[in-house]
Amino acid sequence: MRFSLKWTILLLLCIQTNVTLSQDVRVIKYMDLKNEFEKHSDTILVINFWATWCKPCVKELPCFYELNSNASSSGTKTILVSLDFKRQLESTLKPFLAKRGQGPEVVLLDEPDYDLWINQIDPSWTGAIPATLILNTSTGQKHFHEGEVTCDELKRMVQNLKNQ
Repeated sequence: MRFSLKWTILLLLCIQTNVTLSQDVRVIKYMDLKNEFEKHSDTILVINFWATWCKPCVKELPCFYELNSNASSSGTKTILVSLDFKRQLESTLKPFLAKRGQGPEVVLLDEPDYDLWINQIDPSWTGAIPATLILNTSTGQKHFHEGEVTCDELKRMVQNLKNQ
């Protein structure tokens, strides 16, 4: 009896830990994201467009987690904008994030008509992911990068925008 009680308690603790560590993900529209850009002042916003099914996106995610861990001292805010399907929020995205632990804010962009918002992010964007927008909210300067970034490249891009 004690053996099964211990295993039951252990199982409940694992379930509770998984629920506790699962990251909240808001489902938003493009206008919500645009409002996020305008909401912050004197901040460097780092917005990464990605998806769980995109290998280069997943490969670069640790760089954004690292940047986020230094956010308070660096004056940056990182937002990961998932382009996964809304119907996969519970089955794919949340479990994916739970495995990585707490990190940057994650939102799921529920805008299936990409033509309505991609050019507003940056006219040069072809729609390929990963893609990163870095915005200096105090100067209005921005840098857009389509494709995978290394941690050093990301830090350099952020620093360059801070210096403008």
